Amino acid sequence: MKEQNTAIGTRMLSSPTCYLSLVTCHQGLMPEYIPYLPHVNAILNSTSAILLLVGYRFIRQGRISAHRNCQVAAVATSTLFLISYLTYHFYHGATKFSGQGIVRPFYFAILMTHTILAVVIVPMILLTLYRAARRDFIRHRRSARWTLPMWLYVSVTGVLVYLMLYQIYPQ
Repeated sequence: MKEQNTAIGTRMLSSPTCYLSLVTCHQGLMPEYIPYLPHVNAILNSTSAILLLVGYRFIRQGRISAHRNCQVAAVATSTLFLISYLTYHFYHGATKFSGQGIVRPFYFAILMTHTILAVVIVPMILLTLYRAARRDFIRHRRSARWTLPMWLYVSVTGVLVYLMLYQIYPQ
């Protein structure tokens, strides 16, 4: 039995569909909390957007410490979101959009821009944080002018995607 498990494990790791095989294997072992993760993800995305907006307001008021606390909390919230999102899709896989008609291209346009910017924004967030941590506030501010609106867009459209997939057009 052990040799058979090793052979299966080796075959999965050497396969180009390794990840898909892992997802398929684990779908039968899905923990009971997994179906709740999309709702948790929407809450985390909403919280991140609120923290970003409040943090922006704080820096405009010159409240640097409050700004820093909000931005660090937004990073922590977004990190928790990413962990939760990856966990959900590892066990559940993709969720198909069931909306029909004119809403379909609208949904996919939002999803496409959201997905692309979600990938782009991660290094931008890290760079902006790095510059703040090094106290390079001139360059921090320059990069934050791009990072903030993109991060907000990703957070807000993440909630829109959730609403369209799980509330407005549920399967």
